[in-house]
Amino acid sequence: MPTYEKTEAAIARLSPEEFRVTQQDGTERPGTGALLGNKEPGIYVDIVSGEPLFASADKYESGCGWPSFTKPIEPAHVTELRDASLGMVRTEVRSTHGDSHLGHVFPDGPADRGGLRYCINSASLRFVHRDDMAAEGYGDYIEQVEDVA
Repeated sequence: MPTYEKTEAAIARLSPEEFRVTQQDGTERPGTGALLGNKEPGIYVDIVSGEPLFASADKYESGCGWPSFTKPIEPAHVTELRDASLGMVRTEVRSTHGDSHLGHVFPDGPADRGGLRYCINSASLRFVHRDDMAAEGYGDYIEQVEDVA
């Protein structure tokens, strides 16, 4: 069983933007994230801990300006917290083991896929292509990955 954790070495490898988003609860500007338009098959993992978070099969274009997913690939790796900042109440999404700020979840996703929209910052994610998943230790998730149109 892999161990996912936040380490000083992982934090030191983050770019200033990745650090601001994951460690200081920041948000990247809408439409600027490197993974927003990614349509390749694979999984999205926490950039800090490497824990699997979302599958390409659950990614969709919501029009919000950030990568959107209908559900986590491994629900135990995502923690939801009440966020009352910025004068509104939202549900923050954090990685369980890395404690990285990922984004927020909203109840306005596709109804036929559960109704949730996980609105996630690209800066908090690392994409692992399906072809590399087994070599990187994510082979157990390959069946949850499919081509995205």
